Amino acid sequence: MHDLIQYCVQNPIALYSVIGLFSLCIGSFLNVVIYRTPKMMEQEWRTDCQLFLHPEQPIIDESKITLSKPASTCPQCHNPIRWYQNIPVISWLILRGKCGNCQNPISIRYPFIELLTAVCALVVVSVFGPTIHMLFGLVLTYVLITLTFIDFDTQLLPDRYTLPLAALGLAINSYSLYTTPTMAIWGYIIGFLCLWVVYYLFKIVTGKEGMGYGDFKLLAALGAWMGPLLLPLIVLLSSLVGAIIGIILLKIRKENQPFAFGPYIAIAGWIAFLWGEKIMQIYLGQ
Repeated sequence: MHDLIQYCVQNPIALYSVIGLFSLCIGSFLNVVIYRTPKMMEQEWRTDCQLFLHPEQPIIDESKITLSKPASTCPQCHNPIRWYQNIPVISWLILRGKCGNCQNPISIRYPFIELLTAVCALVVVSVFGPTIHMLFGLVLTYVLITLTFIDFDTQLLPDRYTLPLAALGLAINSYSLYTTPTMAIWGYIIGFLCLWVVYYLFKIVTGKEGMGYGDFKLLAALGAWMGPLLLPLIVLLSSLVGAIIGIILLKIRKENQPFAFGPYIAIAGWIAFLWGEKIMQIYLGQ
């Protein structure tokens, strides 16, 4: 393993190949995480509600969903998906986007997320090179992709991912990896408070809730990773990206649906993480 790491460090082609293949596999796993996490949360909510409302009744017996159980099956015919039918991208292409048993169509989103994960990971490698910054940058990238698609699907940003992401940002920046410890702490605090203030002002003026607490926690986590100085850029970029994608989605859907802001914070945060300082320098004319 040590020899392989040394070889990848000294050989850029090997590094890109290993990270690309690894990230394709991670992308396949992220598909599972994105699909199952909301179902796991719903199951936990049902149990909590029953315990609160009817503690005297036995818990409803239902198969517990985890990231590893039950085994993956076709949603149409319920036949198990074999390992050779689950090779990232390749299996989807060989099967021509259909189940190998019932020929039910398989969403193109699965290979898309796998490819997106690999491409984003390779971009991180190109920016940071074979460094510890790259390794943690990959972790941030994988989590942001997960949160983006969960929020698109359900308008949820689970605490089980946003809070550990913030904690990791504070932990690694205690060693001044991306910013100083003090800046990481203030980035977390200001990241949470700036959207929290907007949320309450909007609620006072309109009487409606304009965003969820998950958005505050995600921006706080990004502040913990990058510090407070890049937060204005993240908010500006997220608004710009959200406006562009929102208009496109309105044209496609042609109906009013809940607007998830978390994906645009995640996209803007990823851009700022990689190129934020350069963007700010260009903007300030330095």
